[in-house]
Amino acid sequence: MRRYFAGREGCAGMGLAEMMVALLLGMALALAAAGMLVASNAAYVNHGAHVRLDDGGRLALALIGQALRQAAFVNWEPGQAPGVPAERSASIAGLDAHTLPRASQAIDGARPGAVNGSDVLALRFSGSGFGSGAFAADGSALNCAGFAVGGGASEAEQGWSIFYVALAADGEAELRCKYRADSGWTSDALVRGVDAFQVLYGLDTDTPPDGIPNRFLNATEINALDEALVLAAGSAGERQLERNRKTHWKRIASVRVALLLHGEFASRPAGPPLRYALFGPQQADEPDALVDEAAMPKSLRERARRLFAISVVLRNTGKG
Repeated sequence: MRRYFAGREGCAGMGLAEMMVALLLGMALALAAAGMLVASNAAYVNHGAHVRLDDGGRLALALIGQALRQAAFVNWEPGQAPGVPAERSASIAGLDAHTLPRASQAIDGARPGAVNGSDVLALRFSGSGFGSGAFAADGSALNCAGFAVGGGASEAEQGWSIFYVALAADGEAELRCKYRADSGWTSDALVRGVDAFQVLYGLDTDTPPDGIPNRFLNATEINALDEALVLAAGSAGERQLERNRKTHWKRIASVRVALLLHGEFASRPAGPPLRYALFGPQQADEPDALVDEAAMPKSLRERARRLFAISVVLRNTGKG
């Protein structure tokens, strides 16, 4: 009977070269899987940031559009059309590159230094309901914070919706809504992560006015036109009343608003810095209407961004 013995060939295993190749292939597969995981996570973060930006931007534009459409609204329900004195100040006002204190009256105490030169948009309107105050309001006229405004007849009883940009306690810029509550003036945050908030006003320069804007100007240019008004001699109060009658703010026929928002840190893949013309190339020379990521702090770069814009034709004349 023959006997067979396992030779050295039968005990052969994996050599060093084979083991190194296997390790190399395993590391390559692990790195590829890790890269796919990182890319998938980056896409997920970017998608989530854009969803949140869409929600915040749409909410802000809806509230601003609603406030613009009811600017200069006067309640006619109590029985007869109210007489709105021509000497009453305009129901729309604005400031360029300013921010506001939270508790000051309307736009009083405005100070420069807003985020990226962001603007202030102030809108006044009559509420609805007999009497004034929240308890008299019927809920059909709301300010930018969603609170009902009663139908007060005097200018002091009317409602306000004021939009501006300020820094939160953690340093994040947010679009805020300032309004007059029963207990005094206050403001609430509408949306966080604001890069810029810019406003242009469509001025009707025709005589008599036809309700169609001929020029789009910023608040500084409109205030400069008011400063150039020729007023009759008289007391300071009389001159102010005449200025209220002639102010160019009562000739505003439409308003354009641009809002640039950003998402969380590292919510956009690395790439070259982008530039945003808030009102398009035709308004690229408008002060503060061009935002360049290259000029931003490092912590604000490589973030998902979305530009929102709205143009609203004013329903009311603005003379009230």
